[in-house]
Amino acid sequence: MDYLETLNPSQRAAVEQLNGPVMIVAGAGSGKTRVLTYRIVHMLKHDVDPFQILSLTFTNKAAKEMRHRIYAAVGSEARNLWMGTFHSIFSRILRQESERIGYPRNFTIYDSDDSKSLIKTLLGELKLDDKLYKPSNMLGRISSAKNALITAEQYMGNSEFEENDASSGRPKFGHLFKAYQDRCFRAGAMDFDDLLVNTHKLFSNHLDVLHKYQHMFRYIMVDEFQDTNHAQYMIIKKLAAVHENVAVVGDDAQSIYAFRGANIRNILGFQKDFPDVKTFKLEQNYRSTQTIVNASSSIIEKNKDQIKKKVWTSNEPGERIRVFKALTDNEEGKMVASAIFQDKMNSQALNKDFAILYRTNAQSRSMEEALRKLNIPYKIYGGLSFYQRKEVKDLLAYYRLVLNPNDEEALKRIINYPTRGIGKTSLEKIAIVADQHKVSMWQVMEQIGQIGFKNMAAVEDFVTMIKSFRVMLENNAYEVAMHIAKSSGVLKSLYEDKTVEGIARYENTEELLNGIKEFSLEEIVDDEGVVKSRTLADFMADVALLTNDDKDKDPDQDHVSLMTIHSSKGLEYKYVHIVGLEENLFPSQLALNSRQELEEERRLFYVALTRAMKKLTLSFATSRFKFGNIVNSEPSRFLSELDPQFLHFENMFGARGNLSEQRDGPSRTGGTMSGLPKKVLTFTKPQPRAAVSQAPVDPNFEADDTSNLAVGMKVEHQRFGAGIVSVMEGNGDNRKATIDFESSGKKVLVLKFAKLKIK
Repeated sequence: MDYLETLNPSQRAAVEQLNGPVMIVAGAGSGKTRVLTYRIVHMLKHDVDPFQILSLTFTNKAAKEMRHRIYAAVGSEARNLWMGTFHSIFSRILRQESERIGYPRNFTIYDSDDSKSLIKTLLGELKLDDKLYKPSNMLGRISSAKNALITAEQYMGNSEFEENDASSGRPKFGHLFKAYQDRCFRAGAMDFDDLLVNTHKLFSNHLDVLHKYQHMFRYIMVDEFQDTNHAQYMIIKKLAAVHENVAVVGDDAQSIYAFRGANIRNILGFQKDFPDVKTFKLEQNYRSTQTIVNASSSIIEKNKDQIKKKVWTSNEPGERIRVFKALTDNEEGKMVASAIFQDKMNSQALNKDFAILYRTNAQSRSMEEALRKLNIPYKIYGGLSFYQRKEVKDLLAYYRLVLNPNDEEALKRIINYPTRGIGKTSLEKIAIVADQHKVSMWQVMEQIGQIGFKNMAAVEDFVTMIKSFRVMLENNAYEVAMHIAKSSGVLKSLYEDKTVEGIARYENTEELLNGIKEFSLEEIVDDEGVVKSRTLADFMADVALLTNDDKDKDPDQDHVSLMTIHSSKGLEYKYVHIVGLEENLFPSQLALNSRQELEEERRLFYVALTRAMKKLTLSFATSRFKFGNIVNSEPSRFLSELDPQFLHFENMFGARGNLSEQRDGPSRTGGTMSGLPKKVLTFTKPQPRAAVSQAPVDPNFEADDTSNLAVGMKVEHQRFGAGIVSVMEGNGDNRKATIDFESSGKKVLVLKFAKLKIK
């Protein structure tokens, strides 16, 4: 097996250990992705069914890269793996099972803008001060509670939480949390945290569903395990409880997302939950010079909470790490830009070989100004992504509403776009009636003719239009998407704007439709082997889970990358500048309240150091502008914690020792309106669905060899029953049969996956 020969002994041992609980502690640059990839390849080579492998990642990019590598090694089997981000995999499960917990299958996934919009609406309804109850802060607190699996009801019933809210001047937070959850449920919507919470709820309350997925996923792998939160880990534990073939891969030294709910205790305490775990340490670094590896180790060893390992490399020793001191942040920017210019000239390096990393986004200003003055092209990493642009979000809102008419955030966004004469007053009237009956605005709009409101013809026309779109939902994704874009008037409105900005908006919308076209050309095969065309629902499920992928980024463009250290995780550059190494900036002043917080800042510094491959430069300023005033700064404690043998101080008064010497119940509108209906309306409300009884599958059903299957043959499928083959097409693994089943109608099956008996 050639792929095993490319691994070092530690990597190979981790790849070959397939059964039982496994923890792979992967140091920075140690070939973690290679091990993950080959572990799955090794499973497939040992006849593990790809449908029984669940591989969880944190980014779409990581999942895509792994799938590509596996596909290159084993071919088309790779497409049958359950591989993706936590949110995409759990969304896929919920699409199948959500009715069990009272949600429609085509539930909407709210992004942060949708959630923030809803919070703002609720603050108005509850008459709460949005300066005290800042929407972004409130969403953060709701997210933290959900990641800890605390429901709104549990939160409101907890006296400690109530006391903390009262002392912070926000005694109504629990009510806001409850109202937010109720409104999401009524709209058939889940936010990203709900994808975790509701999966846990589904598995906890419906043991038959849990049992189904426990037996489906015989092998589970989790990438970046140090970044998992409580909810994610609890779901993993439930899924792995039967077979215990769970492998977690991560590095406690790179756990830097506590602010997002990541719990380092998951990796530090994994052995307590799985006492039989086999631990493998990947300690050889293939990325960086010996100097960078050793300096990084000298800083992270200061942390108390860690899994001990000795990272090493056989790479060249490399240059010592340069340390620059500047008088001001502007001077720091000039020094960094000048150093980049010099390194480019001396080493014939490209702009894309360089990265500037900082603790906070605000630090980019001085760097940008200095780079511009030297005509060095740069790009801020993590800028506005393609799917966050207004024109793209507008058209996506149409698609969301067609799939789920109860999605109020989508409804409010596009009900009067393009302009169709539905004003704010009409919406407020509809909203009040919806609140009175505890239903969605769409349900009221469907009965608008019976309510007796005046001048609502435009609303009736809008409802008719959306319903006409819904009739097409089972058609090809692109066909439906283009029809909606044209018939809604969106494309016409954008095309008529001939300004530079208008043309760009039209081109972005065109690019979205191009993407849907490309998406729709791929066929999907379900677990039964049935070939299906991709629908608009499939596309929207994909789009909703994109994690700020920058569609407009040209990977070949030659520019210096500027980003926060948090954004740099997983990346590598030949030349790295870490700027702003000052006390109260890095480490952050907000992270000095406990040892745990300080250790996370130290891990963040470790992540920054280990991004560098060839040359690393650190810098700090002795003064910095804050709110218009110059504030003196001290060098970061992290500089003195680095082993000085790996450092070279420049413009530091000529002496290495000088560094230490420098350091001493209301309506939605909040009121009443005239002209409201007196008539009592009746609405159906979502209810949890009971377990669906399915025809039992015969456990003794044995499929026949279908290599000689031909048109006219009679066959039997364990779920679809008896049928006759009407069409045969394709060769090898791609052979397909169109079969007319007596009870299930016509279906196209991929014979490699379809289990058939020949009569």
